[in-house]
Amino acid sequence: MLPLEGITVVALEQAIAAPFATRQLADLGARVIKIERPDVGDFARGYDSTVNGMSSHFVWCNRSKESMELDLKSDEGKEILGSLIEKADVLIQNLAPGAIERMGFAPEELTAKHPELIVCSISGYGKGGTYEQKKAYDLLVQCEAGLVSITGSEETPSKAGISIADIAAGMYAYTGVLTALFNRMKTGKGTVMEVSMLEALGEWMGYPAYYAAYGGKEPQRSGASHATIYPYGPFLCGDNKTVFIGLQNEREWKRFCEFVLEDSALSEDARFITNTDRSTNKDELKQIIEAKFEAFTSDQIIERVEEAKIANARLNTMKDFFAHPQLTARKRWKQVQTPQGEIVALKPPVTMAGIDYVMNPIPDLGEHTEAILEELGLAQSKI
Repeated sequence: MLPLEGITVVALEQAIAAPFATRQLADLGARVIKIERPDVGDFARGYDSTVNGMSSHFVWCNRSKESMELDLKSDEGKEILGSLIEKADVLIQNLAPGAIERMGFAPEELTAKHPELIVCSISGYGKGGTYEQKKAYDLLVQCEAGLVSITGSEETPSKAGISIADIAAGMYAYTGVLTALFNRMKTGKGTVMEVSMLEALGEWMGYPAYYAAYGGKEPQRSGASHATIYPYGPFLCGDNKTVFIGLQNEREWKRFCEFVLEDSALSEDARFITNTDRSTNKDELKQIIEAKFEAFTSDQIIERVEEAKIANARLNTMKDFFAHPQLTARKRWKQVQTPQGEIVALKPPVTMAGIDYVMNPIPDLGEHTEAILEELGLAQSKI
């Protein structure tokens, strides 16, 4: 039996945050009914057309769900939604602030009517405060949470390369729903919960936030290098490929000098004895390291640092990641059906003995509308 088998989730969702959360629930066996606008659907369907004509964002976040087209501006659509909620365990939504209340489905009213229902709302900035109605796209929340200020090179602040604020909010919505389901087992009652993108990403900003608030200065941007540990970051090799290495302590520094740089005396150089010394004189040290690396290929350097038991990584492209030998060795890819044929998808990262994941097809727009209406005993014309 799948962990969430028998749990029904109604999702008024769009873009990334809520769809990412509900996909985790669907993969664990929950029935997720995704409500989409007639003819258009979730606007993430149109972000791009790179996956056999489908959006890369959409295929990532929407497998294992049922798609139902529903006009929530009509009385009939609202009536159908009410019937779905009546049978649901969870309602999750990331509509515009106040939209669900304007439709007549205020979370507090829903849980008063359906005491076992769990209602989860995801927004940019949360209810209340001057930011409540402010538009909140991922990049903008990255800025508000301070992430962009500490990401990038010394000269240029940069955003993260993925929708990290959406993902953070989606993960807290997912774990929040699991917590609420567990609590319902003990109390018999559902709850109203909310997750804001700002607060979700803010939780991940703990180290730099404390550093700035109590240290009296902002963390410095350091590109792909570590802000306070050195050597920890990218180094160019003789084949013009980059290898990342990471040293954590003085024992590793001495081993690195002896076995990788073949210069034991360097570990006792007054400029580099401690991490503070190395960080202060990192430009000089970088020149020394890359002068040595220039005589070797990246594969040879990786082999050397592995033998020295120094942490390291290759600078992979996304295609390199897709073909990563570790993922292949662990059989982490699985075929998933889509309206445009099979694609491969990465299995969820948590492995549990005796439990597999659903990973059912990605739905076409409105694919399950008729079946769900029949299940509710309603004619298709009611939508």
